[in-house]
Amino acid sequence: MATTDTVYNTTTTVQEPKSRKWILVPSENLDKIRFIIKVIEVLLSFVAFVMEEVVSNCLHCGPLYFFEFVSCTAFLFTLLLLILLATVLHQRVGINCWPTLDFGYTVAMAVLFLLASIVFAAGNGQTSLERGAVAFGFLATGAFFVDFGLFVKNQGIPCRKGNNQQADRKPRPESEKLNSNGTDSVN
Repeated sequence: MATTDTVYNTTTTVQEPKSRKWILVPSENLDKIRFIIKVIEVLLSFVAFVMEEVVSNCLHCGPLYFFEFVSCTAFLFTLLLLILLATVLHQRVGINCWPTLDFGYTVAMAVLFLLASIVFAAGNGQTSLERGAVAFGFLATGAFFVDFGLFVKNQGIPCRKGNNQQADRKPRPESEKLNSNGTDSVN
């Protein structure tokens, strides 16, 4: 009986050691400057959320609750996006369109944070905590717009790239008609 060592030795390959780096910045999805801006977005959103949460009384609670929702959403989802884009976890999620997701999220958060900050600035009780929360809301809005601007400057708008690529493609003619069965006769 032959030994199994020779069979397995010739067919097995040595795997390369895995990188022990957790943070992959810069990467194809996130450069150093945008990484720093995303960290700033997380911090400003968190401070705006905490300052809004400390408000004990509200005259008009609707704007406060809307600002709370937007600032909490921006904090949590930006932190999640930052963790995914800056680590190897984005490779395990199964999403192939990270630039489009990042672009769409950044634009949506910039617009929502701007709207929430304007609404909360117009309808708050003018306490120092509310004014501070509004100020941090506008600062976070500015960070999201700077992130949006850098994204467009460095990578362009991902939605337009997909449209241009599809418009440049010409449909390929069929090499064989389905009804012809490989013959040249017409039925």
